[in-house]
Amino acid sequence: MTVEATGEPATIADAPPARPPEVLRWALGFVVLFLCVLPFLMVFIISFGEKIEGASWVFGLDAAHYQRFFVGALWPDSIETLYLQKLAWSMYYAVIASCLAILTAFPFTYWLTRLSRRLQTVWLIGLLASLSLSEVFIVMGWDILLSARSGLPMVFKETGLTDWLKDTGWFAVLRDWGLASPRNVKFKTSELATILTMAYLVWPYAVILLYPALSRLDPSLVEAARTMGAGPVTVVRTVVLPSVRLPLLGATLLLFVFLLGSYVTVTVFADPAKQTLAISIYDAVRGSTLNAPFGAAQSIMLLLSAAILLGLGRWLSLRGARG
Repeated sequence: MTVEATGEPATIADAPPARPPEVLRWALGFVVLFLCVLPFLMVFIISFGEKIEGASWVFGLDAAHYQRFFVGALWPDSIETLYLQKLAWSMYYAVIASCLAILTAFPFTYWLTRLSRRLQTVWLIGLLASLSLSEVFIVMGWDILLSARSGLPMVFKETGLTDWLKDTGWFAVLRDWGLASPRNVKFKTSELATILTMAYLVWPYAVILLYPALSRLDPSLVEAARTMGAGPVTVVRTVVLPSVRLPLLGATLLLFVFLLGSYVTVTVFADPAKQTLAISIYDAVRGSTLNAPFGAAQSIMLLLSAAILLGLGRWLSLRGARG
């Protein structure tokens, strides 16, 4: 029976939600178009430009830059996969660092949500304040920490840990992993230093992304599992993780996309043969070649690769929600 039929006056709760004015919706659409769609279209158009030898470039319809990305500039005489390797290194660093950040941030965030509200506020303010630090500042700190003269390698040598590693045979293992020179351990340049610095760079974001989901977790579920005799590890594995699996996946994907464009960290800590596509894009656009179309083509391929992985993550999240 409707309100009209009963003669009862309509209340505020019965009223339909107010829609935003037409002008506001058009304005928001224009902002999205101007800030998101238009830059992507410009990069896509520039990727088909033509490079002029000894000069800059002009607009055109040349797909040679995409061909160079996949098979190299000398195809069909020879095939080079240099830029595909750079894309692979971009994915490798971003995936490992984002997963490492989530794995370390999860137990900390779970512990944080068990504290009092006052302590939680203090920790969150500190984490938010740390986000003001630029990537340059963070990389500079890690550069000092891992430096052979003033960082951990010096500590290893002065405390005798280097000699102990040599006596036990672990020094040879570290040399095989690229983490030691003939005389001492070293962390620059290495994959380990690159991944650790990238993980540290996004670690506060990981905590902030996981905090809402873990703070909403019903404590009675954990208490019930503990009452039934489950240990802390079992409780986390059977109760906590299934409850926050979708936020975990979403946070990992967001950190992955963020790290794909990491520039300073890779420049300082990665081996030149293992640098990412972001470095190559900058060199093409701002380097000595001034080949903006090739840089734009690399950007498009990086965006498409990220979109494919995000789509895969979306599919997994929907599948997990149905399950």
